Amino acid sequence: MGKSQASFGKKENEKKRQKKKQEKEERKEERQATAKSGQSLDEMLAYVDEDGNISSTPPDPTRKKKEIKLEDVRIGALKQEDQEQEDPIRKGTVTFFNDSKGYGFIKDQQTQESVFVHVNSLGGITIKENDKVTFEVEMGQKGPSAVGVKKAE
Repeated sequence: MGKSQASFGKKENEKKRQKKKQEKEERKEERQATAKSGQSLDEMLAYVDEDGNISSTPPDPTRKKKEIKLEDVRIGALKQEDQEQEDPIRKGTVTFFNDSKGYGFIKDQQTQESVFVHVNSLGGITIKENDKVTFEVEMGQKGPSAVGVKKAE
């Protein structure tokens, strides 16, 4: 007589698959038995209050509503011409400059942030600590960087 084509491992795997299938079917039947037959419309509704929070209670109709003008509602981002154009030339004080390494930092008077400055953006002038300078800010690889640096009078 010939040996059975299915090995012991194949039979065990088939048994596991059948067991998982049976358990899944039982869980499905249990969910269907415990589930509600359906919710009423009132239970399914959700309301949004004046702060934008989702609530299950309807708003109070006796409460006074805020009036919002249609012109005040803005959809999307501000257009470029709507934004205030600030002066690109800023003033600041050199807080640190290393001549041998060719870089330093300028403290912006307006924002009080430290801006990196490289010797290549000085345009041939020399600066040292505590000098008053004017400059423009440009985003560099690692953050804001000063360009067009000139000594202030």
